[in-house]
Amino acid sequence: MAQYGNYTDSELANLLKAGDRDAFTEIYARFSNVLYVHAFIRLKSNAESMDIVQDLFVNLWNRRESTNFTNLSNYLYTSVRNGVLNIIAHKAVESRYLSTLPQSVVMTDCLTDHRLRERQLADIIAKEIELLPPRMRQVFQLSRLHNLSHKEIADQLGISEQAVRSHVKNALKILRVRLGLVTFLIFLLTR
Repeated sequence: MAQYGNYTDSELANLLKAGDRDAFTEIYARFSNVLYVHAFIRLKSNAESMDIVQDLFVNLWNRRESTNFTNLSNYLYTSVRNGVLNIIAHKAVESRYLSTLPQSVVMTDCLTDHRLRERQLADIIAKEIELLPPRMRQVFQLSRLHNLSHKEIADQLGISEQAVRSHVKNALKILRVRLGLVTFLIFLLTR
């Protein structure tokens, strides 16, 4: 493989046309990073730039026998430039399309998705609360869902404030473990 590093671009292109995988690997090693940078400078997007380069090399291998490489580096740079222009054109079309939609339609889609995720999370939390022991669940619901103070809960249930604190504390521990830290933090922040 080390010998391929000494070959010229045109020699590598001829070997590629013949189906030489090592020549393809050398072309990839030689050009992939500079082609990525070339795309990234114009797009400012890591993912899109990587996609362009990967698509280019997939097409290069798949079309190796039918492609005429008079100048390999020109071919590669032109392919990247065309990929960048295609993405820019697609973004322009997408932007024009979105601008024709009423703003309420665009916002409704975002809000609907957010509400759906919020509802799913609320369902998961409600199911976990239902699995708490009965007295702990009752105290927890009065505290978190009905916003009663520890004193109000203690008076209503005929138990001490310390018992209320203990039930709430234990319920939070159990939910933290069952729901995971992220879901638990979201739960605390939304209540």
